[in-house]
Amino acid sequence: MMPSLRRHRFPPVVAASFFVRDVIFEETRVVPSHLPAVGDGRQQASSVAASGVLVILGASGDLTKRLLMPALYNLACDGLLPEEFAVVGMARGDMNTEAFRRQQRQEIAKFNTRQTFDADRWAWLESRLHFTAGEFDDAAAYGRLRKLVERVGGGTAAADNTLLYLAISPDFFTVVNQQLAAAGFTRLPGQKRIIVEKPFGKDLASAHDLNQSLLALWNEDEIYRIDHYLGKETVQNLLAFRLANDMFAPLWNAAHIDHIQITATETVGVETRGEYYDKTGVVRDMLQNHLLQMLAYICMEPPESLDPNVVRDAKARVLQAVRLFGPGDVARDCVRGQYGPGVKADGTPAVGYREEPHVDPQSNTPTFAAIKLHLDNERWAGMPVYLRSGKSLWKRGTEIVVQFKTAGEPNLLIFHIQPFQAVEIRMQAKRPGPAFQFQRAGMRFDYAETFEASRGTGYEVLLYGALNGDPTLFSRTDFVEASWRIMQPVLDTWAGTPAADFPNYPAGTWGPRSATSLLERDGRGWHECLSRDVLARSEFFAAAPAVLLNTLMLAFRPLAVEAGATIVEHGERKWDLYVVCRGELEAVGPAGNRLGVVKAGECFGEMALLLNQPRSATVRAVSPCDLLVLDADDFGRIIADFPQAEADLRRIATSRR
Repeated sequence: MMPSLRRHRFPPVVAASFFVRDVIFEETRVVPSHLPAVGDGRQQASSVAASGVLVILGASGDLTKRLLMPALYNLACDGLLPEEFAVVGMARGDMNTEAFRRQQRQEIAKFNTRQTFDADRWAWLESRLHFTAGEFDDAAAYGRLRKLVERVGGGTAAADNTLLYLAISPDFFTVVNQQLAAAGFTRLPGQKRIIVEKPFGKDLASAHDLNQSLLALWNEDEIYRIDHYLGKETVQNLLAFRLANDMFAPLWNAAHIDHIQITATETVGVETRGEYYDKTGVVRDMLQNHLLQMLAYICMEPPESLDPNVVRDAKARVLQAVRLFGPGDVARDCVRGQYGPGVKADGTPAVGYREEPHVDPQSNTPTFAAIKLHLDNERWAGMPVYLRSGKSLWKRGTEIVVQFKTAGEPNLLIFHIQPFQAVEIRMQAKRPGPAFQFQRAGMRFDYAETFEASRGTGYEVLLYGALNGDPTLFSRTDFVEASWRIMQPVLDTWAGTPAADFPNYPAGTWGPRSATSLLERDGRGWHECLSRDVLARSEFFAAAPAVLLNTLMLAFRPLAVEAGATIVEHGERKWDLYVVCRGELEAVGPAGNRLGVVKAGECFGEMALLLNQPRSATVRAVSPCDLLVLDADDFGRIIADFPQAEADLRRIATSRR
């Protein structure tokens, strides 16, 4: 049973997993004072971070200028960095401190995330930037680095709190760690922590070796493995949601939940990252880390407290409960894909994966994966969790969909992680009027409409937690190796059986058809979470009121068809409306003559729907198509509340006749 906030009195400073600054439930007040809220010039309720020196190895690279420095600037603007704070960078080349400051000054103008730039706060932070040049295998460079760290922190509280951030390729982790140890960084006075960016290995064996090399030099509580997904507000909110809302606790099990879907899709291809991605693939890039992190938060047993070790114990245990794939399981429960040429969401042509720069023209690297997992524990036994991720798909979005068991239309709880951050409940409600009729309805909490905090980089909370010595949002050895243990059979099976059908989905679509079949075999389907901008791409809905689009979004259902499939037939009295997301269809007259073509972004069926006419043509797919279908009965109930919009749509339908 989930712990109640009324039964557990948490201390004033708790783990970094709540997004709210002050949460009041009856008489219990939870104040996560160590979690920063990234605002726009106002002092936040969170406490100032502990004094310290942040050492960035690889300080001249993209990670520093795009994410780390903007995150530090945001913390400085919100008054969350201490006066006794310094950044010491080291990288290859002949740059000095002045050149490093000048470089970061130029870059922050491009990459800061705030609405207005605070020159004074940047000047404060810039004055705390220091730099020394050095090759990663040069022992003398680490000697100079240690002297610089001791000098900038000397005589202050910062000297007792050193963070060593490896903003470098994993290929250099081992040599850099050895050099740091040889230079005495593992023996620094006070607290010291090493921050390691993913990927944590490329498979189970390399992850284990990496962990052992780290543990040979550092204690477990000094190793902070960073996953930027855990810096997202809505990922942190998963724990807050479960701990702060007792009404869901009795339902949070396989007896009441039919299944869970975790989806992370991108519209972009690999673009300039081909050399990295072709050695990595979607399983290593997304499933093994980001998606399993979200699974852990949504499925773990509620921790008895928010002590970091208690939370991390709960996360590790739920991954250890995931049933490992045996012989034959991967072929049945896992789907892979690779995108071919297609059309982007904006309508421009897109190349296939094998045509991307620095990608092997015969590559079998998957850019899409969908897998079915089972958790063998008391809470979730018998309930599947589906994971799905891919590149060059029809929309960008990360969502967790919890589908509850019902006799009729299912109730859904949806966590929108990105780009729209929200929590949504979809349910049935009675329509206004004397008749007792139901209609899909939704309740939605949207970050942008509720909080004034501006978006940060996602690294603010992670850097803040590291300065304060809070490991809650960082991965422990057992979690990392458990996640690789789950995915290793998938990697091994796919490596041993190259895909014969790659590429198997066009860029800009929903992915390979086999992913749809994976759920259809279980009597289920993927939930394609729509947004207003998807519907607004269609000329038919472009001018519709936002409130109408919000309501229609709940009524559309996805439909994927193969080339040659007939969608509607001439003379048919079926009044559903179809929006084409991707693909091409043809309209054919009763004599078999081609009347026209329906392409992505267009819709058909509006005349039958609005003018109550039988189908004037047969419509069939020329290529594989992804469609959104609006049931005529649902549309009739919804549009009755929007008479002006209905009149406008009738005019559009008549003009297109």
